[in-house]
Amino acid sequence: MSKPACADADVVAPTTFAPLKNQTFRSIWLATQVSSLGWLMQTVAISWLMATISKSDLNVALVQASTTLPAFFLSVFAGAIADNFSRRKVMFAGWCVIALASAMLACLVALGLVDPWIVLGLSFLAGCGVAFTDPAWHASVGDVLRKSDVPAAVTLISVGYNAVRSIGPALGGFVVASFGSLTAFALATLSYLGLLWTIQRCKWKVPSSPLPRESMSTAIHDGVRFTAMSSEIKAAIARGSLFGLASIAILALLPLVARDQLSAGPVGYGILMAGFGTGAFAAGISNNVLRRTLSQERLITLACIACAACSLSLALTPSIAVAAIALALGGAGWVVTWTGLDVSVQLASPRWVVGRTLSVYYAFSSGGIAAGSWLWGMVAQNYSLSWALEGSAGALLLAAATGFLLPIREWKESDQAPRGFDAPEVALDLKPRSGPIVVKIDYVIPEKNVEAFLEQMRERRRVQSRVGARHWTLQRDLQEPCRWTETFRTPTWTDYLRLNHRLTAADREMDGRLLELNATEFAPQTKLSIERPTGPARKRHQPTPFFSRP
Repeated sequence: MSKPACADADVVAPTTFAPLKNQTFRSIWLATQVSSLGWLMQTVAISWLMATISKSDLNVALVQASTTLPAFFLSVFAGAIADNFSRRKVMFAGWCVIALASAMLACLVALGLVDPWIVLGLSFLAGCGVAFTDPAWHASVGDVLRKSDVPAAVTLISVGYNAVRSIGPALGGFVVASFGSLTAFALATLSYLGLLWTIQRCKWKVPSSPLPRESMSTAIHDGVRFTAMSSEIKAAIARGSLFGLASIAILALLPLVARDQLSAGPVGYGILMAGFGTGAFAAGISNNVLRRTLSQERLITLACIACAACSLSLALTPSIAVAAIALALGGAGWVVTWTGLDVSVQLASPRWVVGRTLSVYYAFSSGGIAAGSWLWGMVAQNYSLSWALEGSAGALLLAAATGFLLPIREWKESDQAPRGFDAPEVALDLKPRSGPIVVKIDYVIPEKNVEAFLEQMRERRRVQSRVGARHWTLQRDLQEPCRWTETFRTPTWTDYLRLNHRLTAADREMDGRLLELNATEFAPQTKLSIERPTGPARKRHQPTPFFSRP
């Protein structure tokens, strides 16, 4: 936090709108704005439909949970799919599910066959589609654009959504009030079809891997392992989960604020949502300037405080105008926090695993949002709406304070692209599933370099383990103390090749530092071997001759 003005500047694109120069990104981004407009109209229609067919405050709050809970259960699986299959096709399939859920809602409303559980079920189905599209789309940003444009692109995605949020809810409220929920669901479905056509038309190149595709269980395991070994990603996950838990009360309880506290109809609810979106849009536009002025950690802390002020204001005000202004402040805090956390995860992740790290982050943050929707809904139902909003404000202040324990590090421009690797020649005819493979690397380290060597090896253990090394150890020769041996295993020969393909240029820089510490002018020697079982051989079963004794 000592370099607020320049730390982030190295990775910030020249302008927020620089990524729009890319035709593919621009086409999908514009189509996404139209579909976001449909999604927000659908959200208003669902929330108001639930508020009219159910008297339960909990059911109204659970509308938010039903659309976010699928991400908690499915995001890790969806991230593994996004890293192993075509991300464009995953996006297409996810939006097909969303369009299907919207079309079914329209049909059931037309037939008069809606009840709270049907509404929640179809909201859940739409959330399943979102669980697949979000990791695939955000991971594709790094495929379509240069790495230096990623922060601006993530900001643009958030800005675009929140720009639409500034008019979408109000438009949705007007459509619901004037034409009914059926029209809102039909228009939403049409907007999704437009995005599907754009995704089908736009194609982009993705570097292909020379290795076979991972199994789903292995892909999920590798993604979770990498995430667990990255302090930057773990900090973003913890902060996102707590922020989602605390801040979702603003949106989840807003229909109740409009209906019970402000005595407003669907148009009034739309105006309140528009206030939230306007603040988010303004913060998104100025996000580039803010990142150059303040550290990312300070921005997130201030954003949490802004959301706390919004929640507390909603608990106390009887005025729609004051509530709309408070929501603008909350929207600004919302977009600054989520954009900062999202970009932190992206920049800390190499391309081979970015879909999975994002999905783990989405899973926990969505789980926090879903839990918060249920928690604040229960508080509002069993105690009062004011208590729920005041409790949310207190939790947001706690979320701001967690920056002292789990700070978000400054964004760094590091080379996360995989560095080329040529498979070593071996004397045995190895198959892809041959293994386990044992790797031993010998070093000769003089006594004066031991402490520096051990420091490098601690980092090397983390780097090697997160890309697939198993049972990593460092051994020192008792007879020649200057000789050290690094040892690790991989389950198969393919896993060994995949491990080396995953190492980035930044990871490989460690080899140069270790070479400087080595006592000889030659590079440390690497030895490869394959384990073979040495247990007692099993006797072959000798079949009994089929004849009768005389």
